[in-house]
Amino acid sequence: HGMETVQQYVKEMKVLMKHPRHFLMQLLNLACVVFSALMLWKGLMLWSESESPIVVVLSGSMEPGFQRGDILALSMGRDRFAPGDVLVFQIEGRDIPIVHRIMNTHEKRSGDLALLTKGDNNQVDDRGLYSHRQVFLSKKEAMGRAQIFVPYVGMLTIWLNDYPILKFLLIGSMAFFVVIGRE
Repeated sequence: HGMETVQQYVKEMKVLMKHPRHFLMQLLNLACVVFSALMLWKGLMLWSESESPIVVVLSGSMEPGFQRGDILALSMGRDRFAPGDVLVFQIEGRDIPIVHRIMNTHEKRSGDLALLTKGDNNQVDDRGLYSHRQVFLSKKEAMGRAQIFVPYVGMLTIWLNDYPILKFLLIGSMAFFVVIGRE
């Protein structure tokens, strides 16, 4: 049965290639889907005032509150950062953002903010994670405060990063089905 399905898809692709206008229309539909997703992402960035409005928890450092694979919706918000807030921050020179809780905040007379963070499941604070000779985070490292979380939905992202072949199979099959006109 699986081979018949593959043969049917190959047949549909051959028919599509004989009709270049229809093929072009399907490619434009694919482009619309991609650009719509990008516009949605940019809209979320504006609304949340965060460069990365949605992140996936990648480690167990915040267990039991947040598990690996949970999705967090972020917002910078107008409120001051406070101890207890779950902060997502990015250390200069590191690719992956970190999700940890604010332990202490210090506001200098100049208005600059100094934040100390720690993972709920970690024994010590994050000073060992910060850049060399950095004792506190500043607002420039903050990406946003966790506002909403959805459990385990981000596991797909983790699997796609852990097994890159899955990423190519998923994206390739989605593009293929859009091009041949299947939902």
